[in-house]
Amino acid sequence: MFPLCPLLLTLALAAVPGVRGACPASADLKNANGTRTCAKLYDKSDPYYENCCAGAVLSLESGADLPYLPSDWTNVISSIVVGQRCELTVWSRRGKEGKSRKFSAGSYPRLEEYRRGLFGDWSNAISSVYCSCK
Repeated sequence: MFPLCPLLLTLALAAVPGVRGACPASADLKNANGTRTCAKLYDKSDPYYENCCAGAVLSLESGADLPYLPSDWTNVISSIVVGQRCELTVWSRRGKEGKSRKFSAGSYPRLEEYRRGLFGDWSNAISSVYCSCK
């Protein structure tokens, strides 16, 4: 009976709406005209998942290549949602320099949870992006 407890807790949390936070599902990333969005980048994150994916939003179309993010978006991205069949590559320095990481389809509400090297994380550390969809 006891080995089933963690499994049942996991299933219960997955069934509760809002546990994944306020981030949209990757399948819901579409423009008003119905075309697909490659990724959405958010400048607000929070220790509570329901408050993530808030604040200003930068939407990227497939093929978006920004080696130099706009100055108000450099090193402020805290949450990411990547569309289905898409991949977002990020770099820690402008001009696609420094450490890099690829994010596949899904929601990443707290970039603090994704390591960047030995001591860092990806929250407020993204300076260049490239997004592509299949």
